[in-house]
Amino acid sequence: MSGIYIHIPFCKQACHYCDFHFSTSMKKKDEMVLALAKEIQMRKSEFKDEVVETIYFGGGTPSVLTTEEIQFLISEVYKNYKVAGNPEITLEANPDDLSKDKIIELSKSPINRLSIGIQSFFEEDLTMMNRAHNSVEAKECLEITTQYFDNISLDLIYGIPGMSNEKWKQNIETALSFGIPHISSYALTVEPKTALNKLIQTGKIAKPSDDLAQEHFSILVETLEKNDFIHYELSNFGKENYFSKNNSAYWLGKKYLGIGPSAHSYDGISRSWNVSNNTIYLKSLAENKLPNEIEILSKSDRYNEYIMTGLRTIWGVSLDRIATEFGNDYLDYLQKQAQKFIYDDLLFIENKILKPTRKGKFLTDGIASDLFYLNLEA
Repeated sequence: MSGIYIHIPFCKQACHYCDFHFSTSMKKKDEMVLALAKEIQMRKSEFKDEVVETIYFGGGTPSVLTTEEIQFLISEVYKNYKVAGNPEITLEANPDDLSKDKIIELSKSPINRLSIGIQSFFEEDLTMMNRAHNSVEAKECLEITTQYFDNISLDLIYGIPGMSNEKWKQNIETALSFGIPHISSYALTVEPKTALNKLIQTGKIAKPSDDLAQEHFSILVETLEKNDFIHYELSNFGKENYFSKNNSAYWLGKKYLGIGPSAHSYDGISRSWNVSNNTIYLKSLAENKLPNEIEILSKSDRYNEYIMTGLRTIWGVSLDRIATEFGNDYLDYLQKQAQKFIYDDLLFIENKILKPTRKGKFLTDGIASDLFYLNLEA
């Protein structure tokens, strides 16, 4: 199984917390769509032996594209790659782009999964984050979307300064009231080069609290599990048969091709990434050059990535796979490093699979970094 990710580097406005690559100017949108199509064509040899089972439009805000532009890019994938019979094709979308007409158009297109950036149903939160939509649009778009799409995910942000536990519960309950089968939820994090960081430094917004985020995370897990959601990745919850196939492939170490400025690719041995600059990207493609850098991953790099992704998921880290793929030195090191976390009831081993306990889930990334092997040669 392999996937193709297409990065759409445009947004109507900049969210205060976001550090993804995008431009708020749409002047080069038409040129960018043609360049994306060209990169899709130029890289087909990389996937000549692969079957594409997922196509994912991320960003940025992919829903700023017209349905015709989206269909054009999908058709370019079909022209140049072997595509599975019923691929998962996801479009990330913002509520303000999802008018009834746009939703109906998309429902008639090859798009069969929507990932909608709600973030919060409260007006004051959306204003603080500088989201392009309001709370009314958030609810109205879900009311309409659920009539035309079955496979829908929505994003929620927790740990927002000043958000009470009760208010957070209301956000979750509102999401559940629409019958959505998948929820992705992330703690509000402060990235260095964002407006949010400046607002915190100048005292206009309080700094997010780790303790509050942990409380909200616990409420999230408990509430969604009571409503038959499976907590299959640290930030992702899906009902049975509604896990994101695209994201699951990332976490399980499958190959993927990243198209567009700033997009990353992975083939099991190396990782590459495109330049995070629209102008340079467009110029390079016009000159028939791929504007990317490539890093060959050492054995330690691959081990560390498996630890990081494995611990975040319901599938955990297989001790047998560690031994087979990386060797007994890595296995011995992992078991030794894991002991203190097992003792503290943060990790456990079951059927030769290492996983975080309920108590350890929120701390997964920090635990994983302590299990990394930094001193082995490639």
